[in-house]
Amino acid sequence: MPRRVLTGVVVGDKNDKTVVVRVERSLVHPLYGKRIRRYSKYHAHDEQNAFKTGDKVSILESRPLSKLKRWVVVEGRA
Repeated sequence: MPRRVLTGVVVGDKNDKTVVVRVERSLVHPLYGKRIRRYSKYHAHDEQNAFKTGDKVSILESRPLSKLKRWVVVEGRA
């Protein structure tokens, strides 16, 4: 199975070698038909501590690295 790639914004960079990425998805409400935004937060591994809050990054699914980390940052831009 291919690994998933998600794009989001870094909302936390306080941990060592870890960033918290907020990924937004939109869906249509089943009854009212209005577009709704939903968010998920993922802890991702950032080996060089290169990314700061507000950076847009892509994260790649990986093996479990710790209790919460199952993603690795692959690229990003400020």
